[in-house]
Amino acid sequence: MAVSLPSTLGPSSVPEEIQHPHMKFSEWKFKLFRVRSFEKAPEAPMEKKDSSEETPSLEQSSAVLDEAGSEKPVLSQSTLKPHPKFLKHSHDAVKARDKVIHQASLRQLCRICGNPFKAAGHHRRYPVHGPVDSKTQGLLRKKEKRVTSWPDLIAKVFRIDVKTDVDSIHPTEFCHNCWRIMQRKFSSAPCEVYFPRNANIEWHPHTSSCDICHASSRGLKRKSQQSNGQLSKRLKSVVDQARQIHQRKKRNQAKISSKKAMKKITNCSKIHLSTNLLAVDFPAHFVKSVSCQICGHILTDPVQTSCKHVFCRICILRCLKVMGSYCPSCRYACFPTDLESPVKSFLSILNSLLVKCPAKGCNEEVSLEKYNHHVSSHKESKETLVHINKGGRPRQHLLSLTRRAQKHRLRELKMQVKAFADKEEGGDVKSVCLTLFLLALRARNEHRQADELEAMMQGRGSGLQAAVCLAIRINTFLSCSQYHKMYRTVKAITGRQIFQPLHALRNAEKVLLPGYHPFEWQPPLKNVSSSTDVGIIDGLSGLSSSVDDYPVDTIAKRFRYDSALVSALMDMEENILEGMRAQDLDDYLSGPFTVVVKESCDGMGDVSEKHGNGPAVPEKAVRFSFTVMKITLAHGSQNVKVFEEAKPNSELCCKPLCLMLADESDHETLTAILSPLIAEREAMKSSELMLEMGGILRTFKFIFRGTGYDEKLVREVEGLEASGSVYICTLCDATRLEASQNLVFHSITRSHTENLERYEVWRSNPYHESVEELRDRVKGVSAKPFIETVPSIDALHCDIGNAAEFYKIFQLEIGEVYKNPNASKEERKRWQATLDKHLRKKMNLKPIMRMNGNFARKLMTKETVEAVCELIPSEERHEALRELMDLYLKMKPVWRSSCPAKECSESLCQYSFNSQRFAELLSTKFKYRYEGKITNYFHKTLAHVPEIIERDGSIGAWASEGNESGNKLFRRFRKMNARQSKCYEMEDVLKHHWLYTSKYLQKFMNAHNALKNPGFTADLQASIGDPLGIEDSLETQDSMEF
Repeated sequence: MAVSLPSTLGPSSVPEEIQHPHMKFSEWKFKLFRVRSFEKAPEAPMEKKDSSEETPSLEQSSAVLDEAGSEKPVLSQSTLKPHPKFLKHSHDAVKARDKVIHQASLRQLCRICGNPFKAAGHHRRYPVHGPVDSKTQGLLRKKEKRVTSWPDLIAKVFRIDVKTDVDSIHPTEFCHNCWRIMQRKFSSAPCEVYFPRNANIEWHPHTSSCDICHASSRGLKRKSQQSNGQLSKRLKSVVDQARQIHQRKKRNQAKISSKKAMKKITNCSKIHLSTNLLAVDFPAHFVKSVSCQICGHILTDPVQTSCKHVFCRICILRCLKVMGSYCPSCRYACFPTDLESPVKSFLSILNSLLVKCPAKGCNEEVSLEKYNHHVSSHKESKETLVHINKGGRPRQHLLSLTRRAQKHRLRELKMQVKAFADKEEGGDVKSVCLTLFLLALRARNEHRQADELEAMMQGRGSGLQAAVCLAIRINTFLSCSQYHKMYRTVKAITGRQIFQPLHALRNAEKVLLPGYHPFEWQPPLKNVSSSTDVGIIDGLSGLSSSVDDYPVDTIAKRFRYDSALVSALMDMEENILEGMRAQDLDDYLSGPFTVVVKESCDGMGDVSEKHGNGPAVPEKAVRFSFTVMKITLAHGSQNVKVFEEAKPNSELCCKPLCLMLADESDHETLTAILSPLIAEREAMKSSELMLEMGGILRTFKFIFRGTGYDEKLVREVEGLEASGSVYICTLCDATRLEASQNLVFHSITRSHTENLERYEVWRSNPYHESVEELRDRVKGVSAKPFIETVPSIDALHCDIGNAAEFYKIFQLEIGEVYKNPNASKEERKRWQATLDKHLRKKMNLKPIMRMNGNFARKLMTKETVEAVCELIPSEERHEALRELMDLYLKMKPVWRSSCPAKECSESLCQYSFNSQRFAELLSTKFKYRYEGKITNYFHKTLAHVPEIIERDGSIGAWASEGNESGNKLFRRFRKMNARQSKCYEMEDVLKHHWLYTSKYLQKFMNAHNALKNPGFTADLQASIGDPLGIEDSLETQDSMEF
């Protein structure tokens, strides 16, 4: 069985020097085993071959067996002459095979650096095309980068465009080392990262002399030319061993050359101790662990890199400066800021090492820690080295040390300065130190800092107070980064610290926020903690015990009610003391003071961000706030008013108590969040607050009045049916039909206590009545009331509701509904369009989807009625409309003013007459609209206003307008404190909203406004003292006037 083989297929193609001596024997043994297993026949006789005869491969041996089985003559390769057509097909097959091999080789290489994945040491790969992984995505989100795909990120970091890559030319994956470089690029570490290549790799299509294919098949054989498997494995192992030996030699040579270069760079042989000076003959690996890996000397001032290699501080800093930002041992990215001190146990071992004194004639062995002290006795000797590792501690700069380390290092100097101050300056150590610092600054020609220090020493501050800077930041809605940028810019331009840094502002905040001032309650509050240092707490603390198995997707942050009231009173300390002086009362009076508090709660609607990527479901919020309306002092037999809020409906006095991301219609969530607040309020009603104010312990009592609620929230918290109910009013028991038949004569009958009793009747049904009978008995109470409200009218929403009703009357008058009451829906829409177009033309009123306060104020005027009358042909209807608007404008100031007895006494006296005439017009001229029905707010304004004013003295002062005007502040503060975590965002919003209402901070802004309004101009000295024009900058950024 003779077979002729090509010369390239036998083992003789392998060089003689790397052939294994038993290679041929093992190959034939393997071949015979395969032959027997295939044929399952007796072993064929085997002829001996000469050494010159070549060995067949496994594929050829199987072919030989086939030929032997069929008893056909054996042909040599030279005698075979294939057809040209088969030659062409074989040539195409070879091309396709080469292409597949080329692509397989490309899959083993990195697209960016070109290194094989095996050489990188990490088997992790990343696709070039596609989205970034989760870890990188989280890092990019922290850095606020919008890159979401690998092609964009690679183009940004490496300047390589991979979007036009072709799979047959370019690799489709990149290695973990390149991924780490991108991570370091966008992490908090410096941007300088070691990258092994300086230029981008160019990828070319496959050719016959392709470097990639040659590199991948070096030392191996083509697929079609494989010899048997055991031979190829042995060849591969031998070739790999030879290649590894060659690479190791090259690497060692490079290491030796780099070590020589680094030793030349450090040049520390004259200042560092050699390892030959060690007194004990330690093992080589121990000596290596206590020696610098750059210079080879004993570690001096050792530092540790992030990859846990230890060097001398001087050596590593010099190498990083000259050779680049990577570790000399492992070439891992390393920066001077990454250097840290080793652990104390290592330093103690290092300092305890015994070294020989290099001085001639001295045979002592001293520890490394005491080496400096010993060599000080050999000052004349030139062999002693200056060892700078005193005490084994890293010699850091004085300012970079901790306060304790600074005290330790300056102990001797401090004792000397104290002795001098006791002897010469009467013990004034501070003045001596400041004078030394001043002289040092003058000596270095740093006169600007010296002038600032001298001004501070003389009591003349060079910058603004921290409270002033805090007022500027809060009232101009500057975020932390914006304020810090302004602080650095002003300091760089002027060379003076005019604004205070952020940490000074945070210290100023603590005094103004709840939880700073100590207080006490007598008797102690029931179910409320006695601790006083309570700041912002979680508003969902009572949820688990109040609501069972209720899924709550909300965030609530609040202050504790008693702590917030204490902070508000301390903020008004100067106002209270000034009020006592104005009433000729002594400052030392301790009370009791009676504090009247107005409570407000309202939903803020959708507060989600409006920049295109907000939540799919509207994000609604609710705010609970309070306003200190007045404070009276019991003096003798009368109560003297010492404080009264001048602007009770301003957002500057409405202090936020609780902020929650929840819907005001969600009864369960609202109950769970507000119930702890209500419990604290109920406990404070029967207790007295003991608070130190003006150095005297004073007593305060509190009266809470829940009047700042709109009708929707009143019905929610008092357990009443919705506003479309038959029971029209939240103040009386009248139905809608009864209210339309009797428009004026009603009295207030509802109360919180009565609503609780009616709820118990509704819940238990003691008389076993039907649903309708039971509903008529409880007058619309269908849920448990959980907040006590005072029956009143919300002036702001009353105006809005009445304006919406007038807007509807105008439309009906245009369509002459009094003649044709059965108009179609299309006709009514046409009337509304006509009215909107005419109001926009005459009154510049743009159409709106929902009535708001600004539109209501512009609509309810005599000019609007005149404009509407142009669209109505009947003169009789003109007079009716004019009279109706005139009566309304006479009644409106009564419920809008803070003190109607002083501001509109005439309208107050005529209110009963005007309301009866208004009701008469509704029941006669506008009977088509109000026959058998009436709106909620028309009923309240006609029937209950005189009784409420007689009880409270005002309606407008107790309205929720201050809470409503704070809605825009919530949005501005949320934009100012935008953070990824909504919990921290709500805390910041609540904190800054509280500071915005601080009267202490408002004084600084009021002083600024007082200077701005009269046209105040600073003199020359003032301009010299304020080179930046702080007043001008405040004037441009004043946002107290919205």
